Amino acid sequence: MTRFALTVEYDGRPFMGWQRQKHGPSVQQALEEAVFAVTGERTAVHAAGRTDAGVHGLGMRAHVDIAKDIGPFRLMEALNARVRPAPVAVLDCVVVADDWHARFSCLGRAYEYRIVNRRAPLTWEAGLAWQVPQMLDADAMAAAAAVLVGRHDFTTFRSAHCQADSPVRTLDLLSVTRAGERISVRAAARSFLHHQVRSMVGCLALVGMGRWSVDDVRVALEARDRARLGLNAPPDGLFFVSAVY
Repeated sequence: MTRFALTVEYDGRPFMGWQRQKHGPSVQQALEEAVFAVTGERTAVHAAGRTDAGVHGLGMRAHVDIAKDIGPFRLMEALNARVRPAPVAVLDCVVVADDWHARFSCLGRAYEYRIVNRRAPLTWEAGLAWQVPQMLDADAMAAAAAVLVGRHDFTTFRSAHCQADSPVRTLDLLSVTRAGERISVRAAARSFLHHQVRSMVGCLALVGMGRWSVDDVRVALEARDRARLGLNAPPDGLFFVSAVY
């Protein structure tokens, strides 16, 4: 049995998320069916994170155990051939130690949220970014983001359906940058709560619109109450960027 680590890119629009679902297609299912087509083996593909419906992956890390005698390059090529026409691609494949785990060995995860700040509707980027027609103050958003960096109880910013044992997380990075009409929010932490990034981005957008102040973000954080959340951003603009090991 050989354990392979995969780096996976995917467009989240057709999927109910990474994890297998009874009520719709998932990235995990697409890859596991490709593995079966290549090897004849029914085996789980484990990922560094479980992205929601509509969330995309630029560099998701995953692993799979395979008994068949096959090299990593051949496996990568075969999976990419078999996973079609699903918008999923294996960018890299390497052999790793038997105790290496895509999720439990992960030391950090990074996300990017993309906003297109313009009045005109999105065309080819529809579903790949959040279009906000009202002018956003990116500097104010960056100031509010600084309030959330560090170790906090993020109850306000996690889904009511979050299954994490604790709402306490250490946010290592939350930055906001603008380039023309495009605003990028980058977040990095060892782990995130369900909907945490989207919830933070939604509240930062309220600050950018002038509807919230920096202090409003601080009050929402300290309230530790999901009912105090201002806005949960849509999944469209969220990308899992990378995992650190």
